[in-house]
Amino acid sequence: MKPDISVIIPAHNEVLAVGIVVKEVAQVLRQNKYSFEILVVDDGSTDKTPQAAQKAGATVITRLTRGGAGAARKTGLRRTKGEIIVMLDADGSYDPKTIPQMLKLFPVYDQVNGARDSEKGTYPYLRQPTKWFIRTLASYLSGVKIPDLNTGLKAFKRKEMLKFLWVIPNGFSCVSTMTLAFLSNGYNVTWIPTVYRKRIGQSKFHPFHDTLSYLTTVIRIIMYFNPLKIFAPIAISLFIIGLATTIRHFTAYRLIRESDIIIFVTALVTLNIGLLADLIVAQGKKDSF
Repeated sequence: MKPDISVIIPAHNEVLAVGIVVKEVAQVLRQNKYSFEILVVDDGSTDKTPQAAQKAGATVITRLTRGGAGAARKTGLRRTKGEIIVMLDADGSYDPKTIPQMLKLFPVYDQVNGARDSEKGTYPYLRQPTKWFIRTLASYLSGVKIPDLNTGLKAFKRKEMLKFLWVIPNGFSCVSTMTLAFLSNGYNVTWIPTVYRKRIGQSKFHPFHDTLSYLTTVIRIIMYFNPLKIFAPIAISLFIIGLATTIRHFTAYRLIRESDIIIFVTALVTLNIGLLADLIVAQGKKDSF
């Protein structure tokens, strides 16, 4: 029989935690009378993660080579049977007790995220200000206040997420992409508070590489779905700079310099590129949906 809920847990070398997570999720869903399946996607582990997950009662999908957190999630998503998908990490940092609260918000919402109550990861003094900046940028570009952009606890409609598999990267920034793809295309997305626990085992977060990936992901996804949010502010800023330098040069020297004209032309070209990109995106959406 087709389950109500499919749970995807991507895992790479999480032998210490994955069994605990599987049992916690199963217990919570049984208590709330959901029919479910739990898929642990083993992303090329070199320890006994698959055996621990299977012993705890999960169905294990094995990736022979490591592809990344996003690759594992996409692999699992293609194998799911439920209409609503729940995702969470295998390290024990997310409390499964939040899941029933999230599921109650369907079908009104298309995606529900767990907004973490604290930062328990490594390099907190680097991660906190960086996440704040990227989250603020994403909120501006998407037009929606985002309390937690890269939470790993998510629930969403399977049918809708399958439309965006092409844009989801293989790395850690996959969860941010899932959120931004829905927001940029007008889907109903919300967040509810969730307890964030200290992970079991060693973190796989790379401070420079993963931070850069999160930042470029925000810009790239908005470029895919709402490019004017990027190009219009740049064009307006260039126009203001050009106007200011023109006024200063004309007031002081009674002339307009070539550099002033170049700035104005650059502003116009930037705006035109944005309009063209927006037209292409609009046509793509018309053909796809």
